[in-house]
Amino acid sequence: MTKPRNPWFVLVLLAMAQFIVVLDTSIVNVALPALQKALHFSPTSLQWVVTAYTLAVGGFLLLGGRAADLYGRRKMFLIGLGLFTLASLVDGLSQSSGMLIAARAVQGLAGAFMSPAALSIVLVTFKEGAERNKALAIWGAVASGGAAAGVLLGGILTEYLNWRWNFFVNVPVGLIIMALAYKTLPKHESEARDNSLDLPGALSITASLMLLVYGLTQAPENGWSALSTLSYFVASVLLFAFFIWNEKRVKHPLVDLSIFKIRNVTGANLLQMMIAASMFSVFFFTSLYIQILLGYSPVKTGLSFLVIPVVIGAAATNAPKLIAKFGYKRVLTIAPLFVAASLVVLAQLPLQGSYVTHLLPAFILMGVGMGLTFVSATIAATSGVPPTQTGLASGVFNTSQQIGGALGLAILSGIATSAITSKVPEVTAGHLSLQAATLHGYHVAFYAAVGFAVLASVIAASVLRHTKGADPAPAASAAMH
Repeated sequence: MTKPRNPWFVLVLLAMAQFIVVLDTSIVNVALPALQKALHFSPTSLQWVVTAYTLAVGGFLLLGGRAADLYGRRKMFLIGLGLFTLASLVDGLSQSSGMLIAARAVQGLAGAFMSPAALSIVLVTFKEGAERNKALAIWGAVASGGAAAGVLLGGILTEYLNWRWNFFVNVPVGLIIMALAYKTLPKHESEARDNSLDLPGALSITASLMLLVYGLTQAPENGWSALSTLSYFVASVLLFAFFIWNEKRVKHPLVDLSIFKIRNVTGANLLQMMIAASMFSVFFFTSLYIQILLGYSPVKTGLSFLVIPVVIGAAATNAPKLIAKFGYKRVLTIAPLFVAASLVVLAQLPLQGSYVTHLLPAFILMGVGMGLTFVSATIAATSGVPPTQTGLASGVFNTSQQIGGALGLAILSGIATSAITSKVPEVTAGHLSLQAATLHGYHVAFYAAVGFAVLASVIAASVLRHTKGADPAPAASAAMH
């Protein structure tokens, strides 16, 4: 692949594409009450507006990464972006809950092909070391800020237009990026010699993840020890076992498991999964708290989150300097603790909370932790990976984030629901208000999320090898032995 004449313009273009993929994990959060009323969602099916998207993205990212290596990064990026734009249009035109959920799943599938191709192009455009670290800092700041910006944009669109514009907004943006990418991105045919896709592997891992998350979302209603719940979990484990067995025996696997011999790749992906599991809870539960308990409007709710992407940008911009000085092991050991501290603050939220006193400190801590973690983890997860596996490495890393978020939200929603249910007798007896019971559920979920963030720090301290950010390749190579 020839280097583009203006690699930094290419970087911004690709980062904006990744931005809308990440944006769509959170842009609907503020619009959920309006969506429920317009399309007659049941309380249990409403969460699938978020989950159908994140599951499809996470479930098919590995296939998307492999396809980028086999059939060309530019080609797969443009195909994914085109399908994403079309699916966004269908989302906005949806006339029923089933139609919207199905279109969201297709949108997620498109994002799964678009995202790893974009990151893979970034990795081959910039040389490993200081130049790539700077590029990944910009990528991390723009992409990771998408989740926070989604809440703000979703609030503005929902209040001043309507919920459909949460999806329509992707159409002109997608078309502009597609036109510029078609003219700007150098052609690239393939990086791998074979041309076969491991469909059994792709289907088994996707089905395994979907069954696991579905089981987790149904468990509070059906019971954690119910036969149906246990059946979903057992089926998920069996499919995952088949996936591992298939990858070891098939000639051209979806995932070359040898990539996990690079210790920092393994550690960074595990860490990213944990931090995403804790992060998604902030946007989901805090959005509900701000709207339902504090009574904020959609726009005011969105504006309240604005500080997070601003702080993320500042932290991500300075991350390469810290990595160059201390190495990403130390940065990734400390950064998740900022996220944990943020969640501890949120777990103290009162019924009549103040934004400045109770929410703002938590949001600042969260932004610092997210900005430093995402940039450092991206560098750790992609360093020392051979060119034939850059699509795979980026696909695995993005999978870790999306699946971590989907699993984390499912687990924490289940924990919150169970905690609220445990307070129903007190509500019925008149000893506790429904709002207080709901807030109790949020508190328990936030404390559980603290555990995910702390675990991310432990993984960084115990699994990652210490390297300075300026030239991580030698350490990544050494970690294979």
